Amino acid sequence: MKFVKNVLIFIALFSTTCSLKTTKNPFLLTKEEIKYASISDVDLQYGLAKTREMFQFGWDNYMEHAFPADELDPIHCRGRGHDHDNPDNINVNDVLGDYSLGLIDTLDSLVVFGDADEFKRAVNLVIKTVSFEKNTTVQVFESTIRVMGGLLAAHMIAADKTNRFGPFYMSDYGGELLTLAHDLAGRLLPAFDGTATGIPYTRINLQKGILPGTTNSTCTSGAGSLLLEFGVLSKLLGDDTYERLARRVNEKLWNLRNEVTGLHGNLIDIQTGEWLGHLAGLGAGIDSFYEYMLKSYILFGNQRDLDMYNESFARITTYMRRGRSRCSSLEGDIPIYVNVDSRDGSTSNTWIDSLQASFAGVLVLAGEVDEAVCHHALYYAIWKKYGVLPERFNWQLQAPDVSFYPLRPEFVESTYLLYTATKNPFYQHVGLEILDSLETITRVKCGFATVHDVIDGSLEDRMESFFLSETLKYLYLLFDVDHPINKEQQESVLFSTE
Repeated sequence: MKFVKNVLIFIALFSTTCSLKTTKNPFLLTKEEIKYASISDVDLQYGLAKTREMFQFGWDNYMEHAFPADELDPIHCRGRGHDHDNPDNINVNDVLGDYSLGLIDTLDSLVVFGDADEFKRAVNLVIKTVSFEKNTTVQVFESTIRVMGGLLAAHMIAADKTNRFGPFYMSDYGGELLTLAHDLAGRLLPAFDGTATGIPYTRINLQKGILPGTTNSTCTSGAGSLLLEFGVLSKLLGDDTYERLARRVNEKLWNLRNEVTGLHGNLIDIQTGEWLGHLAGLGAGIDSFYEYMLKSYILFGNQRDLDMYNESFARITTYMRRGRSRCSSLEGDIPIYVNVDSRDGSTSNTWIDSLQASFAGVLVLAGEVDEAVCHHALYYAIWKKYGVLPERFNWQLQAPDVSFYPLRPEFVESTYLLYTATKNPFYQHVGLEILDSLETITRVKCGFATVHDVIDGSLEDRMESFFLSETLKYLYLLFDVDHPINKEQQESVLFSTE
């Protein structure tokens, strides 16, 4: 089939560009393969300039038309905040808490793009205008990774007298962002109280705590992906309360894994500890749980985190992985990680989702670069087919099951991390194609819009905060090989899930 052939071609392209030796390659050397073997300074400069222009366009429009609201509606050029009239609109309300999310989440992107003046202006705007004394019910996970994470990263940069990333040190800065992060964490703590398992409630009201009728179900990634932010907060405050809570949750989830397969489901009852959803996979509902096991070890050096990741990866490989044993052999079925039943490892469905594209980046961090190449190639083939990634892709029907694309960064992040590991220009060419797709398909009057349907190209009036805070950030770093962050990354820089 054409789609399968394309995946094989992209894997072969990577192999070809590594050596240009094709005697054992089933494909003839083509002009495209020669092109991917190198990249010109002109192309890199175009990538840098275009990414910068797109970021500036999105940021300027957010500040002009949306701030102090959380997000920008880029088609109608207006702001979007918490939907107070529709409390059950969790697609919006889980994320938007009326706390200028777009401003906070983009702070470190301003550092990546080298805009010291705007970074300092934005930090001061946060200090002067942001408050968490809001009657809004938000998701613990989203407010942690987007808001607390943004505040902590910006705090460390603003307080860094060494200016390792450029002139971002603020001599008049008094730790206010850390104070805000501490305030937010304190408002999230009641989510951990009153649950028999210690696993937190999914949602909490920032003023009132846990409201009557709050659901007792939570997804594995939502509960188990708090350790980086909570751990960093504890280190900065000298108070282990937050790290200890996050570790307690992870240990509880670990102990509740299936006794036969060692896999976790995707939905659990926080009171009984019973699994409500038995879907085990690498996408929505569980993705960042595994990511944070590995990244927590990298950041904190706790062997327990690495042991849990390694054991999880062994179980993932045993039960979820299908296809040939080695990616680079180019013989046999294309490797794919499928969704399975956590109780017996049987295949649950025939779709993968766009969040799973991030796993190639996790594999890079774990040293499994060959495996990451194959995983990335699958998603690259999907991207090439539609110009963007559908939220769910049915690998059996080779068609979308869920067709929207909300400007997600996961595939871009993996492309960037694979380049940092391999220095193969193939991935920079992929980045240029992503850049042109985003420009052509999603650019509208005041920003970049969610793709409602990847088939017909129709758009929705929403630009989520992660487009500026992640998608464009990773693209810029992919092209700027001499960026201070790229020079520091292997030693002292770690990207959280947001």
